[in-house]
Amino acid sequence: MRNIYLIGFMGAGKSMIARALVKKTGAESAEMDELIERQQGMAITEIFQKYGEEHFRNLETELLRSLAEKTDLIVSCGGGSVLRDENAALMKENGCIVLLTAAPETIYERVKDSKNRPVLNGNMNVAYIRELMEKRRARYEAVADIRIATDGKDADTICEEILAQPCCGR
Repeated sequence: MRNIYLIGFMGAGKSMIARALVKKTGAESAEMDELIERQQGMAITEIFQKYGEEHFRNLETELLRSLAEKTDLIVSCGGGSVLRDENAALMKENGCIVLLTAAPETIYERVKDSKNRPVLNGNMNVAYIRELMEKRRARYEAVADIRIATDGKDADTICEEILAQPCCGR
């Protein structure tokens, strides 16, 4: 199986759907943020504070290069990982890119109690989330092979929609 790269805004459901897809397919899971935290020995928020966003984006690129050598992976990507052309190209070459979407209000409800969202620090509100989502929307849509809305759906339904796609099916 080609790798499946789940992209989308934070709170769109990437981690949850990755876990569900792993259970359904038997594929291996690669949660990018968790892998980076483990490799660096610190939380994403600490990496941002200590080294800045550019350093974090470099770590994402390095990780995607190493994941590109594998197959049969379900990769839950960081929300901003596709903002770099190199990252998007690595994903395209090695798998199917699935954009998970949700309304700004849904995103807010899912992330409002999280302390591990450095991009939202000091801006945890629907208006800011909507604005940032709009800034990223064109990029997400440009790199995605398929788009799946997650609002009001359970994980099984979303997984079935993904696996029914030719580029993601088994």
